Amino acid sequence: MRCPFCLHLDSKVLDSRQTEEGASIRRRRECAACHKRFTTYERLDEMPFLVIKKDGGREAFSRAKILNGILRACEKRPISLETIEEMVDDIEREVRSGQEREVASEFIGELVMDKLRELDDVAYVRFASVYRQFKDIDRFIEELQQLRRDK
Repeated sequence: MRCPFCLHLDSKVLDSRQTEEGASIRRRRECAACHKRFTTYERLDEMPFLVIKKDGGREAFSRAKILNGILRACEKRPISLETIEEMVDDIEREVRSGQEREVASEFIGELVMDKLRELDDVAYVRFASVYRQFKDIDRFIEELQQLRRDK
């Protein structure tokens, strides 16, 4: 494993343990050259999923895109990174549990909005305003009123 600090190719594993959900292994490593420590994660290389975009295009499923979208929606909210990562794990598990190798981006977006609605109203509205592309203040107010009715 290449050291992220000095780019040396040799490192030794100091500690290995499974993550809580058992989907990956966390390894603490130490570079043989500079002796700095870093963490790596080993994950099963699964078959790729394709996401069908609204315009009909296809792209590889990206856990990082989902994580970044949720992080932006939860910015400055009292939500821990651990909670957000668990949410992304749940979403990814639900997407991968289906039989299909292609999934619509709308399905993923709705999953994210359902999870955020349960977690935090402000984060939900932030995500929904971008995802649903509110064109005016009236559409925004409609969404807020629907959220209030649902509560």
